[in-house]
Amino acid sequence: MKRIFLFLLTNIAVMVVLGVITSIFGLNRFMGPGGLSIPTLMMYSLVVGFTGAFISLLISKPMAKWSTGARVIGGPGVQPSTGDEAWIVGTVQKFADKAGIGMPEVAIYEGEPNAFATGAFKNSALVAVSTGLLQSMTKEEVEAVIGHEVAHIANGDMVTMTLIQGVMNTFVVFLSRVIGYFVDKVVLRNTSDGPGIGYYATTIVLDILLSFLAHMIVAWFSRQREFRADAGAASLMGQSRSMQNALARLGGLAPGELPKSVAAMGITGGLGKLFSTHPPMEERIARLQQSKI
Repeated sequence: MKRIFLFLLTNIAVMVVLGVITSIFGLNRFMGPGGLSIPTLMMYSLVVGFTGAFISLLISKPMAKWSTGARVIGGPGVQPSTGDEAWIVGTVQKFADKAGIGMPEVAIYEGEPNAFATGAFKNSALVAVSTGLLQSMTKEEVEAVIGHEVAHIANGDMVTMTLIQGVMNTFVVFLSRVIGYFVDKVVLRNTSDGPGIGYYATTIVLDILLSFLAHMIVAWFSRQREFRADAGAASLMGQSRSMQNALARLGGLAPGELPKSVAAMGITGGLGKLFSTHPPMEERIARLQQSKI
């Protein structure tokens, strides 16, 4: 729950900061003597909703490296220094070629079993695996996990999740202000030209409550994306057994905690069913068992 709370808090903080900036520059004048201007409010909501989401996407790779302490071992301009590192980089390269994407940066970070992929662009992404994952799994299982992360990149999951989050943010901003206007002008009967305390109090409360609901929708999309990445890993390897084994082993291990900026791209998931960005391991394994690969 801590990770979910931090995620939502960050999202709300971005919208608040953008709201303050647009207020300073006079870009939020969607309420006046003539009432509420829906087209202006919609434009404002789009700017606030999508700007934060795209900023998070654009800085996702450097933030992931910084927050995990990841050490880049391969990729454009970087050569691995050991045989094990060469094998990891070679595996990423093999899957990237097979998936038809550019070679991602490859990194290792200290931590419990986990892995993630991130980056704003499909042909310049980052794949990182933890030392705990490398120490706890067979090479075949590690290969499956790497295939899963490469599949995330090939599927464009980072951009897709950003767009979904942007849409959800837009609706949160728009609905909270429409309802706030109604409460202020109709329920509390504020007759002044500008918004009153009812408007501000309502929008603050609804920004928080609607953000929780929005995250539930984003989490649902994320869970579907995990099933696709599992299937993508099986396709890249030509069989699903290795991915099933990797998931089964991860199900018996303590999941590595990822920073909120990359948590949704990790191999292991959240705590609550509705807020979890990953389906239960049992469901993922069952889905693979039903596949023809």
